[in-house]
Amino acid sequence: MNSLDNVSRKRAKLKGHPPGQDGRAAALTDLGNALHDRFPEMAVVADLEEAITLAREALELRPSGHPDRGISLNNLACVLKDRSQRQAKMPDLEEAIELFREALELRPSGHPDRPSSLLHLSVCLSNRYDVMRVVTDLEESVSLGRAALELCPPGHSDRGTSLNNLAYCLMGRFQKHTEIQDLEEAIVLHREALELRSSGHPDRSSSLHNLAFCLSMRYDNKRVAADLEEAVTLGRAALQLRPAGHPERGISMSNLACDLRRKFWMQAEMPGILEEAIELHRAALELHPSGHPDRFSLLHNLSRCLLDRYTSQKAVADLEEALAFVYAALELCLPGHPDRGAVLKLAEHEIKLVIRNIIPATMPTRLLNTLTGILCDLEAQILHFTSSQQYDQLLSSCTTCDPDQRMELIHTSVSEYFQYAMFSHRWGKGEPLLRDVEGQPIYDMSVTEGFGKLQSFCLAARKEGYMWAWSDTCCIDKDSVFELRRTIGSMFGWYRRSALTIVYLSDVLDAGSFESSEWFRRGWTLQELLAPPRLLFYNKDWSLYKNLTSPNHKTDAAILAELEKATGIDSRILTNFSPGMTDVRSRLQWASSRSTTRPEDTVYSLFGIFDLNLPILYGESAGIALTRLLTTIISQFGDISVLDWVGEASSFNSCFPAHIAVYRTPSLLALRPYAEERTLLMGQQPPPSSTALQKLLHSLTEPPLPQILGRRLKLPCITYHVTAIQLKTADQHASSYTYEVQAAGLRRLDITLRSELENVTMSPDALRLVRPWHRSLLGPPTELYTTAEEQLLNTLRMPFNALLLTQTHHDSYKRIASSTLITAQPTDTASILQSEVEVLEVV
Repeated sequence: MNSLDNVSRKRAKLKGHPPGQDGRAAALTDLGNALHDRFPEMAVVADLEEAITLAREALELRPSGHPDRGISLNNLACVLKDRSQRQAKMPDLEEAIELFREALELRPSGHPDRPSSLLHLSVCLSNRYDVMRVVTDLEESVSLGRAALELCPPGHSDRGTSLNNLAYCLMGRFQKHTEIQDLEEAIVLHREALELRSSGHPDRSSSLHNLAFCLSMRYDNKRVAADLEEAVTLGRAALQLRPAGHPERGISMSNLACDLRRKFWMQAEMPGILEEAIELHRAALELHPSGHPDRFSLLHNLSRCLLDRYTSQKAVADLEEALAFVYAALELCLPGHPDRGAVLKLAEHEIKLVIRNIIPATMPTRLLNTLTGILCDLEAQILHFTSSQQYDQLLSSCTTCDPDQRMELIHTSVSEYFQYAMFSHRWGKGEPLLRDVEGQPIYDMSVTEGFGKLQSFCLAARKEGYMWAWSDTCCIDKDSVFELRRTIGSMFGWYRRSALTIVYLSDVLDAGSFESSEWFRRGWTLQELLAPPRLLFYNKDWSLYKNLTSPNHKTDAAILAELEKATGIDSRILTNFSPGMTDVRSRLQWASSRSTTRPEDTVYSLFGIFDLNLPILYGESAGIALTRLLTTIISQFGDISVLDWVGEASSFNSCFPAHIAVYRTPSLLALRPYAEERTLLMGQQPPPSSTALQKLLHSLTEPPLPQILGRRLKLPCITYHVTAIQLKTADQHASSYTYEVQAAGLRRLDITLRSELENVTMSPDALRLVRPWHRSLLGPPTELYTTAEEQLLNTLRMPFNALLLTQTHHDSYKRIASSTLITAQPTDTASILQSEVEVLEVV
């Protein structure tokens, strides 16, 4: 008979026993029991509520002295106990305890139902201890549990339940008093209960789960690996018996995840264990929505697992997620909660780890404290911050802020506290190194040479309101190759994120102009000029340049005019510079007249300007460093403007220059105004057909990208065959040879070379003038042109810088270096329409 039929039958029976008729109490009891039995199956709360109402009425009909009063007391206590467990109603539990006590008094020693009453009362007292933490409840539950077990010898139907209950009570006492004998006894009891609950038993999953939990506790106490291994095995078995939809599946997931985390710490070389633990915690969290009493512990444990994975793998996303979960747990852990202290400690630990990530990622890991003159490494910086009022305010704000803004709040707090000034200068004699200033205030040192300059820099930064400062003299361990490389790769970002950069011009007097300062001819100072948002120039005597009191010399019109004149860099770029691949050729030109102590630094100083993260390989030549830079620019970004140079070719490839100085010559001719293009360049020529232009546009807007394979350059270009070449002038003393060249589709032009061409090179089939091509040469759409085809045509009409190539063996070409830029121009529209991109292999 199913539960629905049973309830219907019992309800019909009750109707046959109206109030006042004999047998009504029994009918009430039967219907109440049927509803109580149906509740676990159907989970209809109304069944539980009705069962309580019926049990109360039945109890009223069985007053003190009634032979069945004990049954009614027990029935009402059982349904109240179940409702207290489901709805966390403490009054129900209190009433159930009192009812079980009265029922126990009616079931003296020898009564067949005494074991049941002892067991139920023990369970209720244990449940109340879990909530109220009154030790007398715990002790009484253990005593009653032992008494119940004694009355349930082997073979008794309730022995398994009694074993499990006493083991649970002993486990609770172990957690309170940490007496190992309680835990050992609980394990023995759980093992016996598990033997009684063989495969298929409805309570087997509970015994597996409980034994696994006790073994985990013993592992924490004794560190016996076998206990943990068995706990994991039992936990997996319990989870298999609790499929999706099982009410205890979430707790099995959580406990197994905690054991897997323990196993990870025991066997850290097995990261897959931690991955599984995290996934189990996530799945368990989904089964415990907001308001569930176990949600707090799940959030806390998931945060710890993610923190473990961060510690192992250093993925910042894990740390950020761990922080989010620990604060979600903290919201459920109000003041007075026994675990609040541990959660707050975990949250603060994770915040410190976030700070430890922020500092190296955004600022130098060594800074001078301008107040004390002490050089602080990363640990000292963190200690300084975590001892400050700002840190206390951050901790307070993190508990109340919007969770989506917490990481931003931490970043902001750290960056505001560590606003720092950067130093830009020319190295001189006696510059203090790291070993010279570690552990002692710089203000106590000599004021001569570099020490005095460092002190003046820190004082200037302090006067501007900054507690932290960085100098390339003493804030780098130059004996560490790793740190030196990391610093060089980070400096552009440090200057860019600085609150102020102080430029010291040691060769500029009070009344002088800085245009002739050596500072403008040094390699590293280019990025130190471009990167900072705020900059102040100081004279030799540490007075402000020209006594200008403007807060930022990069926005002062008079200084900007001088800077533009001294550097050749447009003032708009100086005030709003962005690192990257914009106008690559100009950036190379800015650096072409600068020098560094180490030749390869001339190239390394450009990595930040181009926003590139390339290896720093001291010991390689400046030419090799330049080749690596240009190879990256061409192969990754397709920028062919770097091929516009005049001078000596590299041994790597004839299209690459030997040194950066070749970029001093300005690049492409400035574009003429649109009106001049149409009236001066081509004159009155019949417009080409739209079909021809569309075909040309399609071929030139989708060309292949340039590639570098080994030492060979695959160069997309528009080629022009040289049809005639004749020597015009020769100056052997000056190594200058000028040739008149005629190429198909181009106007006649002169080319000046460093050496005389050989006869075989001058053969008509050997030479090509080429226009390296990339679709970016078309430029962005502009309102000057009505169509893209018109823009393309006028772009191709313009003069361009050509390369002179000579054919070598195996269909490859070699560039012939010229003494001046080769400026070529198409003859007419017809020759332009014949343009097509060809990929040549240049060696």
